[in-house]
Amino acid sequence: MLGATVGKTLCRRKWSPSSSSALWFSSVPRTKAPLEMAERDGELRVFVVAGEVSGDSIASRVMASLKLLSPFPLRFAGVGGAKMSSEGMQSLFPIEDISVMGIWELLPHLYRIRVRLKETVEAAASFEPHVVLTVDSKGFSFRFLKQLRARYNQQKPHWPVHFHYVAPSFWAWKGGEARLRGLAEIVDHLLCILPNEDKICKLNGVSATFVGHPVLEDVLELNLRSNYLVPDWRAEGNAEDFRNKHVIPSGATVVSLLPGSRVQEVTRMLPIFANTLELLKETFPQMMTVIHVAPNKYVENFIAEAVHRWPLPSVLIPGGMTQLRYDAFSASRVALCTSGTVAVELQLARLPCVVAYRANILTEWYIKYKAKIQYISLPNILLDSAIIPEALFRSCTPGNLALLLMNLIHDNNFREEQIVAAEKFVKLLLPSERIQGNLSQQDLMRANSNYSPSVVAALTILNYGKPI
Repeated sequence: MLGATVGKTLCRRKWSPSSSSALWFSSVPRTKAPLEMAERDGELRVFVVAGEVSGDSIASRVMASLKLLSPFPLRFAGVGGAKMSSEGMQSLFPIEDISVMGIWELLPHLYRIRVRLKETVEAAASFEPHVVLTVDSKGFSFRFLKQLRARYNQQKPHWPVHFHYVAPSFWAWKGGEARLRGLAEIVDHLLCILPNEDKICKLNGVSATFVGHPVLEDVLELNLRSNYLVPDWRAEGNAEDFRNKHVIPSGATVVSLLPGSRVQEVTRMLPIFANTLELLKETFPQMMTVIHVAPNKYVENFIAEAVHRWPLPSVLIPGGMTQLRYDAFSASRVALCTSGTVAVELQLARLPCVVAYRANILTEWYIKYKAKIQYISLPNILLDSAIIPEALFRSCTPGNLALLLMNLIHDNNFREEQIVAAEKFVKLLLPSERIQGNLSQQDLMRANSNYSPSVVAALTILNYGKPI
């Protein structure tokens, strides 16, 4: 449905180079180009905020690309997780403190999040960054950017350039495009991960660049290649090695379980997954599960306790290890996942899956009332087809999930349909060829010809003030 939504919007309006959005690099007089400020100070200071596990991964890769491409030394500060720490940033506080999903689920955590928000604004103002990069987690990110800009309005002659990576899903919600128009007041540039998002952003006065989907970089990491054009964009792990290491019988049916990255998701979904497997174990006596554990201490503790009562033999896979993750995918027959980025990863791995989602009853009611698309998983949204079976809200029951998984395990035609569709889906996530053509030889040499989403994002940040 995304393609239809974007297409209709583009038909209704025309964007001309004379519009204010076309002049994004000079439309905010109090913002200076990052490299101009870095040249003055002898370093490029970047304040980065990521509020969840997926954001930590995205931000860490941009940080690595910035270090590779920046002509000036870099200094990072902000909020993030283990991967951002490995790139040289000490987080102000644990990322788990602000990793909360849902609407009503947020209420018990409001006071703590307000305290952390104030601390983040104070730290950013003291750091005096040239660039502020927020990654996803729009609730926290946009409040942070709004308060930081208000602080600079009062106290500073110039403010840093504000980038936000991963545009809000304005296309999915009633009135979403109208709310998008207010972003220009706090965001200087959006880094979009889906096709056509940048066009709609520009039509609504928000400058944007489609950089490609960050999960594509898993393919590059697994292939250990500097060339961006990896054939078929397939992330293939070593199934035999995984089975041998974990002593998995050759005839065992392996199911990958991905219950989520936030503790609220996992505590809600993992019991449903356990009951689903209870229904399947008689049909598949040699069934085993691989549980992918997000690098979140609360999630890790909950799953470690839950497996003591688990109905089947299980292997726990720690988060943050790309090779091991895709090895497990390759050794699996199917996957059962909570809706999120993992559905994209499973398409890269060409592993047929079922997507499940439950939330607080009020959150579910809000989604039903406000959403204007009929699917929840990104592959189905972009292809505008129910390629991946979805069990949502009250339909997300162990009985329904067991039936969907059983069909996917047995029906080879059903499996092949998902695999073929995955190839079409992944191609939609590649960055624009126009941007590739506009990269200078110097840029490409510094990036080792690696035209990845993080490289495009880093170049967009560094070249702010001139089109790339």
